[in-house]
Amino acid sequence: MSFRDLRNFTEMMRALGYPRLISMENFHTPNFRLVSEVLLWLVKRYEPQTDIPPDVDTEQDRVFFIKAVAQFMATKAHIKLNTKKLYQADGYAVKELLKVTSVLYSAMNTKGVERADMNEEDSSKFKFDLGSKISDLKAARQLASEITSKGASLYDLLGKEVELREARTESIARPLEINEAEKMMKIAIDCVLEEVQKTKDMLNNVALDEASLEVKIEKRKLELERSQKRLQTLQSVRPAFMDEYEKIEEQLQKQYSSYLEKFRNLTYMEQLLDDHRRTEQEMFEEAANMLRLTQNRLKEEEQHLLKSGNNDDSDIDIQEDEGSDSEVEDRQIMKQHAAMGTLLPGRAGTRVVGTMQGGDTEEDEESGDSEIDLDEDEEEDDMEDDSMEISPSKSSHRARKPEPLEESDNDF
Repeated sequence: MSFRDLRNFTEMMRALGYPRLISMENFHTPNFRLVSEVLLWLVKRYEPQTDIPPDVDTEQDRVFFIKAVAQFMATKAHIKLNTKKLYQADGYAVKELLKVTSVLYSAMNTKGVERADMNEEDSSKFKFDLGSKISDLKAARQLASEITSKGASLYDLLGKEVELREARTESIARPLEINEAEKMMKIAIDCVLEEVQKTKDMLNNVALDEASLEVKIEKRKLELERSQKRLQTLQSVRPAFMDEYEKIEEQLQKQYSSYLEKFRNLTYMEQLLDDHRRTEQEMFEEAANMLRLTQNRLKEEEQHLLKSGNNDDSDIDIQEDEGSDSEVEDRQIMKQHAAMGTLLPGRAGTRVVGTMQGGDTEEDEESGDSEIDLDEDEEEDDMEDDSMEISPSKSSHRARKPEPLEESDNDF
């Protein structure tokens, strides 16, 4: 079954006026009920008085129905149907149904054309096209002039009939001369003999041509045999460069296999490199996020300390000197930097020390840079000493508002 046959079948059934809409998807699977309905409708359309039982419930009923329809189409419409394909009721049955529908469709188109022609003839009876009759008028005028001329010449010849009759009777009554008749017969015989000779010459030429063609055919056959023998000898002989060709082909195969292996390794290494870069990028983004969170947390702690320091300054007087306050602040800043060093993996071995007060001169910057190079053990000892010396009560009493930073060594 082709898509074109199925499309033509659906279009023809729609044109014939089948009441049910047939889709192209109906015949992808066996659908015997639809095929039986279509066959019964086509039989009724071909001859309405036909009586075929429509029962297709059992297997015997279906076989009897298919045989009845095939017999009817063979006797009445002279259409031979394949009963096996019709019983399959799938796409192969469409080809058999198309035989009947094509006959009915062509008959409908022919009837429509005849009706159109009859309508045109009826309409032409009441119309007179003068343009198509101009050529007929010219032909009629020419025939009328010829009739008049021929009639005049015939009248003149009939007027001379009296004289011509006498001459005709005299020529008939005159005796026939044997010598002249023999002479004319000889001339006719000679003409016939010349024609026969020409025909014989042509036949001889045909025989010569046939012989020459046979000679040429024999020559061509001999050349063909020689060529075949030469071809066989060339096929049996091994070329001199064939060994080198096979070696080069083996080397090429090895090179290709090594190329495939290297290309596969290269793609694998590129994939590993992309994965490594992706992980590094993710680690970098994660470290940046941790750094940002730490900065926000430190800012919040500083703001909290500033607020608590302002509240304490309004109630409590600071009794200690400024030197001790600066030392406590330096130790707190060192603790904060140590905590930041532990959070950042890339800066675990370094330590940055600074003050909350920005230096305005170069000497302050040099003195701040001298305090950076410290060891990790000393940092832990300072953190332990600071934790022992500073208590929460002192830190709350001694906290004060820091000055704004202008030039600081803080990396954050």
